[in-house]
Order: sequence, then structure tokens, then C-alpha cells
Amino acid sequence: MSDPLVLTRRRFLGQMTTGMTGLALSRLLMSDLGAAVPMNTCFTREGYPSGGAWVSHALGSLNQNLPTYISVQDVRGEPPNGKANWGNGFLPARHQGVSMAAQQPLRNLSRPTEISQTEDEATREFLRTTNLEHAELHAGNDELRARIAAYELAAKMQLAAPEVTDLTREPDHVHELYGTRDHNPLKAAYAKNCLLTRRFLEKGVRYVSLYCASRASNVDGLLNWDAHRTLKADYDRHCPIFDQPTAALLADMKQRGMLDDVLVIWCTEFGRMPTHQVGTTGRDHNPDAYTTWMMGAGVKGGVSYGATDDFGRRSVTDIATCYDFYATVLHLLGLDHEKLTYYHNGVNRRFTDVHGHVIKPVLA
Repeated sequence: MSDPLVLTRRRFLGQMTTGMTGLALSRLLMSDLGAAVPMNTCFTREGYPSGGAWVSHALGSLNQNLPTYISVQDVRGEPPNGKANWGNGFLPARHQGVSMAAQQPLRNLSRPTEISQTEDEATREFLRTTNLEHAELHAGNDELRARIAAYELAAKMQLAAPEVTDLTREPDHVHELYGTRDHNPLKAAYAKNCLLTRRFLEKGVRYVSLYCASRASNVDGLLNWDAHRTLKADYDRHCPIFDQPTAALLADMKQRGMLDDVLVIWCTEFGRMPTHQVGTTGRDHNPDAYTTWMMGAGVKGGVSYGATDDFGRRSVTDIATCYDFYATVLHLLGLDHEKLTYYHNGVNRRFTDVHGHVIKPVLA
């Protein structure tokens, strides 16, 4: 991703490394298929809860009519490993992220005209009663209870979702700020997702993941930031799509006072090498040094934490890992990463595994 350069109220964590083994991940594990998942779950293997799932488990919902955790997908497609990036893992299924985006309107929200409201309500009540009776007979089936909760939430979303996803309610100057009507359809689509993200947060969605140019692709850099071959050409294409809508989202939240209680975290799966990849004008993966940042609730702005060597190859000062990053995120949300656990397969599992410390210099 590119960094939105417009705003300054942010804290840089420029020394990030993957830290999955205490050193860098092997080249095999550090492929695109292996790097997106640990930046969302802190584990290289699939099957572990994502950050949003942990937060949903710990803090619950702020609303009754929308999901607690929403993953907003880029118009170009899902990131590598798809739903593993916003899955619930071994946590109860109700904590998994719900995929929604401006280009993916929810289907079947409206009641068919031939069915009256009374008939619809009676059908839902019959279904609820039948499901609960079945759930009592299968008390250990968490998936069933999650399905029941999903049906009940879907009924409530019939009223809430059309309103929150209706971007025509926004005034023209907001659309101009975000770039939702830009001539570049990819930029316009991402801008709509940025605006939709703000609306989700305003309506009490607890955790929102917003993706840009994350699609797994057989052609390096075409649909994502993985510029192995032609970095400048790829980023000249991606950066204009990313910059204005992202900066608009941050500026809009700031002027609305949302950053008093909304924490924004920006991260990627890894960095790029400071040298060209052999035979190309692109750059290979760099798991040993890359930049992330935070802004908003509880974060001290205006300074950087950590540094690389002079060549930009490795982090050498105040080195942090994704465990430290998310230990800090949880701390800012009022949670102790060492106490937030879930018993699974004989182990009290943690989001940060057995690692991590809070990066205190970034705290306000």
C-alpha cells in the first residue's frame, strides 16, 4: 500500500518485522499466501481467529442491527487466503467477519411483495422456535447457534442495512472529498468503500477491515501491491486509487470527532527490498523491515518509533513484531493481550500467542 501523506496526526512504527520465528520467516512461508494471514491473526497457519474476531469476543457489539465485525473487500477481489483473514478460527462462529462492500449490495433484504409483513414475522418466529428446539438437542453445535443468530441479525438488517449502505444520503461535497465519482472506476469503487466504512463506524460497527488492491494475482503487481517486476509502473497505477479516498476517510473522521474513540491501524503483509529484483525493475519481499502506523484514540502523534539500517534492509533500532503491534492495539482498546484468552484443544490460546509487549512510546 501507499502511505496517505496528507495527514500528520499519526504514529509511525517503522521497524516492524514478521517475527514469526524470532527471526525472519523462511522464503517459503513469506510468500503472499503466507504473509497476509499473520498480519491479521498473528499465525502463519490458517485456522486462528483474526483481530476483529478477538475484539468481537472480548468487547461484544455496539449495536443490535448490524454485524459486530465487517470486512470491506476491494472491488478487484479478496486478498490471499480470502476469508481466513477475517475468520473466527476456533472462537465461536458469531465472531467471524461479515463481508460487505459498496460493490456487493446485500441480496434479498426486501420482503417479496406477495408476502405480507404479518406472514413474514410469523415465518421468522416459527423458524426461530424450530431452530432453538434443535439447538437444545445439539448443545455443542456452535455453528448452529451462530446460524440462528445470523438469521435474527438478518431480520434486523432489513431495516438498518439499506440506510447505512445508501451513499446517496451523503451531500455532494462529501462525495467530492472522497472521489466517489472519479473517472477511474477503481478509484471510485475504493472511495465508496472508504465512505461506507465511515458510515459503518458511525452506526456502531465495532471493527472494520478495509482492503485496497489486495487481490491475489498470477501477474505480480497487476491487482495488488506485490511489485516484483515493474514497481514504479504498478505503484503509479495503485497510488492514485489509494491516496485521496484514504486521506478523505481519515480527515472526515477527524473533523467529525470520531478519532476520539476510533483507533485506525494501517499495515501491510511485508515491505519491499531496497534493491531491484534480479532481471526486473521490481523489488522482492522484505520481511525484515516495513512501516505500519496508527492514529486516533489513545495514540501519540507526530513521532516515529524504530529505524532500519542505512540501507533500509533490516530493522535495527526498537525492533517490533506483529505480536507487539497487536498487543499495543489491544491495550488501546482497553484489553490486556496476556489475559485475553480462549481455551482450545487443551491450551488457553491468545491472539499474540506467547509473545508480544505493548509499545509504550506510542501511547498518548
